[in-house]
Amino acid sequence: MHFLSNFLTAALAVVQTTDPLEVAGVVTGIACVWLAARNSVWNFPVAIVSCALYLVVFGRARLYSDAGLQVAFIALAIYGWAVWARGSAATDGPAVPISRTPGRLALGLAGAGLVYALGAGFLFAHTDAALPYWDSSTTAISLVAQVLLSRRNIENWLLWIGVDVAYVGMYWHRELYLTSGLYVVFLGLAAYGYWQWRREMALAATTSR
Repeated sequence: MHFLSNFLTAALAVVQTTDPLEVAGVVTGIACVWLAARNSVWNFPVAIVSCALYLVVFGRARLYSDAGLQVAFIALAIYGWAVWARGSAATDGPAVPISRTPGRLALGLAGAGLVYALGAGFLFAHTDAALPYWDSSTTAISLVAQVLLSRRNIENWLLWIGVDVAYVGMYWHRELYLTSGLYVVFLGLAAYGYWQWRREMALAATTSR
């Protein structure tokens, strides 16, 4: 009980000294990933709000690649919202089935991600950006993961698991402690999302037989 009390006291102190925009971003961020893991199309409007908040937070922290990523995320959220809602106006669930990523698409996205990571890292290395190559690499992986999420390709969760581990360390280094903690939660939600989507894929395959 003493440890729990100290932990809660420390957590409250962090929240009280954290930028309110970051706190709001944390809350909406957790909500949108939870909704995505539960296959709710409403993850996309919540994601748009969360990304808009973090656009400001990351800009203040000089994580410019991550700030730009939020703009791309907003665009991809609008795209994903349209894809998931297509033909399912009367239901909360997405119309497109969960599937695996086609090999050609996977290679194309991997190549594009590598080009972005190296190119953006080089450009940001000549500015006052913090951790330019680390930042651009996590941005590239996140963009690919979001594309796969919008297409309902199950591999998106594997990418999120990997990049969330990297984000925990990066945000802690930049003293965004609450956001670092958020990505620990995201890591758990990504693992849950992968398990949930695998189960739904298996159920759909059984039902279609």
